[in-house]
Amino acid sequence: MAATDLSMQLLRQRELLELMLFKLEELEMLVTTGRTRWVQHATTEVERVAKALASGAILRDTMFVDVATEWGAPEATTLRELVEIAPTEAWREVMGSHHAVMTGLADEIAQKRNTVNQHLRTALRVTQETIAGLGEPTGEYAASGALVGGGGSRLLDVQV
Repeated sequence: MAATDLSMQLLRQRELLELMLFKLEELEMLVTTGRTRWVQHATTEVERVAKALASGAILRDTMFVDVATEWGAPEATTLRELVEIAPTEAWREVMGSHHAVMTGLADEIAQKRNTVNQHLRTALRVTQETIAGLGEPTGEYAASGALVGGGGSRLLDVQV
């Protein structure tokens, strides 16, 4: 039955959404703890999950058409609409559960993505400010290490 296949595909999509949320939380932890060495790897993993979600969506959409046809609905039927037109209470419950969980996960992912993006923007700004502080010295240093003349402190000293 097409509805069973669709339900299994939706379950796989739910698992991928949970994995996406996990990978975003992992990325957030790396950025907020300053473990930036692994950010590239975590970002690559997020991209892999996004690709898996996209390829699964194509199969899912095909299955939607099959179920919609079987249940007498237009081809462009949404999951919410499938819940409403399901031929039995059992299918309404199954499809409704998929809809509720996937909607909740999508909301969590959007919030987490926004949080991670904010952390990444902050880290970038701090890095840029640090690099800007590596410019030319604003004063000279004596052999003792004391600052001689005008200028402020610097992150790195250069030999004069």
